[in-house]
Amino acid sequence: MNDIKPPQKKTWVYYYVMTLLIVMLLNALVFPLFQQDRVQEVDYSRFISMLEEGQIKEVEISEKQIAFTPNDEADKNIYITGRVTGDNDLVGRLLDAGVLFGEVYPKENSPLLNFILTWILPILIFVLLGQLMTRMMQKRMGTNAMTFGKSNAKVYVEAQTGKTFVDVAGQDEAKQALSELVDFLNHPEKYREIGAQMPKGALLVGPPGTGKTLLAKAVAGEAGVPFFSISGSEFVEMFVGMGAARVRDLFKQAQEKAPCIVFIDEIDTIGKKRDNSGMGGNDEREQTLNQLLSEMDGFDGSKGVVILAATNRPETLDKALLRPGRFDRRIPVELPDLAGREAILKVHAKNVKTGEKIDFNAVARATSGASGAELANIVNEAALHAVRDGRSAVVQNDFDEAVETVIAGYQRKGAVISEKEKKIIAYHEIGHALVAARQKNSAPVHKITIVPRTSGALGYTMQVEEGESVLMSREQAFEKIATLTGGRAAEELVFGTCTSGASNDIEQATKIARAMVARLGMSEEFDMMALETVTNQYLGGDTALACSAETAAKVDQKVLELIKQAHAAAAGILKENEAKLHELAGYLLERETITGEEFMEILGRPEPPVPPGEEADQ
Repeated sequence: MNDIKPPQKKTWVYYYVMTLLIVMLLNALVFPLFQQDRVQEVDYSRFISMLEEGQIKEVEISEKQIAFTPNDEADKNIYITGRVTGDNDLVGRLLDAGVLFGEVYPKENSPLLNFILTWILPILIFVLLGQLMTRMMQKRMGTNAMTFGKSNAKVYVEAQTGKTFVDVAGQDEAKQALSELVDFLNHPEKYREIGAQMPKGALLVGPPGTGKTLLAKAVAGEAGVPFFSISGSEFVEMFVGMGAARVRDLFKQAQEKAPCIVFIDEIDTIGKKRDNSGMGGNDEREQTLNQLLSEMDGFDGSKGVVILAATNRPETLDKALLRPGRFDRRIPVELPDLAGREAILKVHAKNVKTGEKIDFNAVARATSGASGAELANIVNEAALHAVRDGRSAVVQNDFDEAVETVIAGYQRKGAVISEKEKKIIAYHEIGHALVAARQKNSAPVHKITIVPRTSGALGYTMQVEEGESVLMSREQAFEKIATLTGGRAAEELVFGTCTSGASNDIEQATKIARAMVARLGMSEEFDMMALETVTNQYLGGDTALACSAETAAKVDQKVLELIKQAHAAAAGILKENEAKLHELAGYLLERETITGEEFMEILGRPEPPVPPGEEADQ
């Protein structure tokens, strides 16, 4: 390792020596100025004249000088004069003048008291001021200057985590892979007898909200061992070398409490690939990563220390971190499938009061692509909706409304939309639904509404697949584009114009068409040539072109051709079913929201004859 050691910090002895020197200077130069009284020196003759004139109130006689105070209350000074040894009549004069007088015997303070007042007390004051300033700095900086290098890992024991595999649903494959780690922590002798070595580390990889942290806690709960939890960002400090020190301290604590589990969340914060893009090669993050690699090589996995880490950006991790002997096992924690979503909904529904007949399968089918965290949010939104409607238990309608709330936002019941725009929106949504219903590979229509939502949607058509599919054919992709263009096609057919309501449809249609051409090999011109790559699989799926500018222009042309073909196909379907388009749009305008069953029932009726000369309002 080429770690650069952090600069040596000054010890506490240095600061105390500096404090001692400051105290000495204050004792010698500053404090005597405050201890001096306001003393004024006069000659002996003036003392005698003031005594004879009755201007002196009190006299103190010492061995070498005489101190006196005047009768004048306004004069706060103390006067001193030298004592004249030849004046033997001084006592008689003082008696004649009637002043108070006496001889001062020197009285010295205790040496211990002088030492306490002169040295101990000032040092204590400085120490207290230093402690106060240190606490103020800690509050401002959010760190403890006296605990640099200490790990911030939170330690949970079995009773505190309270999580087991029963609390984790929809991740059966991940639980099966992690169950071996649990068995190793509980029965390590079985593995030692056969000579098997368990992986030192396991990396949990998946999109946000899929339950990676929950799985790690469940492993600790199942094994009944201490659970160290720390985020990767907590290793990164403003002082170079502090992250590496915290890694050392974390592994030291873990080995002391073995068997245990160390969980590092968001490990990509410190585990990014080492390259020449940084300022030099020894910045804080790289030093922390080097220390982590060294510690994972150095500790003995047979003692029962298992390292778990989680990330949603595995492509950015350093290769040295993923090699055998460190994070040996990579466990995908993907978005749940249909059965998994249903199981997750049931787990979270245990915490709320529900009615007797709740179709969780229908809710799961309506939430394709949702993560565990989003499904938990849907259950909570359903409970909130039940409370708003004054019910003591959650019913099916609450779950349906919760799904729509998460997808499109809350209803904007107070939104004011003109009748003409409302009519355009109704034809737009029926255009989507009608095109979808007249195609072979489209998902069934579940609901159509023209009630505005807080996400900005003025209406939407919800389609719900009857089952779960993991593949998409070219025909299905093309029909999805045709369904998305159906709203614009209905506007053009009925009103002879187009509106901005199709902006989101255009974006989604373009995205699907580009994927068909550039990534899925669904175009004859480019065949199976990959023209773009996914740069971030679990965070949005952003893509980057991997072709020349000339090829990119051809890709754009092919994408445009696909969208035009789908748009023309949608327009043809609506033209053939124009009577049903008018009938369904009128029904939607009257009801504002209709179900998929109502839509299909009207679509299946015989078409009424169109009166001659009837035209749609422009």
